[in-house]
Amino acid sequence: MAKTEPLPTAEIGDFAVPRHVAIIMDGNGRWAAARGLPRGEGHRRGVEALRRTVRAAGDLGIDFLTIFSFSAENWSRPPAEIRELMGLLRRFVRHDLADLHRRGVRVRVIGEREGLDPDIRRLLDEAEELTKDNNRLVLVVAFNYGARQEIARAARRMAAAVAAGKLAVSAVTADSLASYLDVPDLPDPDLIIRTSGEQRLSNFLLWQAAYSELVFVPTYWPDFDRTALESAIAEYRRRERRFGGLAARTGS
Repeated sequence: MAKTEPLPTAEIGDFAVPRHVAIIMDGNGRWAAARGLPRGEGHRRGVEALRRTVRAAGDLGIDFLTIFSFSAENWSRPPAEIRELMGLLRRFVRHDLADLHRRGVRVRVIGEREGLDPDIRRLLDEAEELTKDNNRLVLVVAFNYGARQEIARAARRMAAAVAAGKLAVSAVTADSLASYLDVPDLPDPDLIIRTSGEQRLSNFLLWQAAYSELVFVPTYWPDFDRTALESAIAEYRRRERRFGGLAARTGS
């Protein structure tokens, strides 16, 4: 297991932070356009925001942080922008992986890897392998990811198990299907944050988000920081989580 450096403990009232926070990092392009900058600069500043947020999540004691880094639908963007995004991913893994490992962050990746450039697949595999024994924070990277596609993959895996006689048709339930998702041991997100003011999930964690609290913030992703994260958590704490039953407050 990687040796980890001490992290400061955040003081945000007397309430526990959500165990799993997921973020739709939106608004890089609009951030750049508002400043007369190329979209690529927005994406580069977005990587800086990601670094800040991962550090803040670790400081605040969040156990799982899932980020929507590249969707299965993003391939429809202009080729130049896709090259920029792939380049940023390569640089992030190569330059930041050692620091994440030193800080005890475990990296896990969800999404379709078939068809990716071989070097991208190697980088994702390397990140997971290097950090697999870390336990400070689990950083889940949704890359080439779409929730409908994930559910379809799970259904195919389950169908194959039924066809092979390993799973009875009567055993096909919501709980058993969840065990065939990309990372079946990942707890459902307590809180999903979307930046930039848009109010939709955009094919992100549709199965897992059934009872998540959703917080939409007007901040463009490049401006997102610890203060914005704390503010979203404060909003989460004001919610009453019912899970289909009686209300249960998120804080005491």
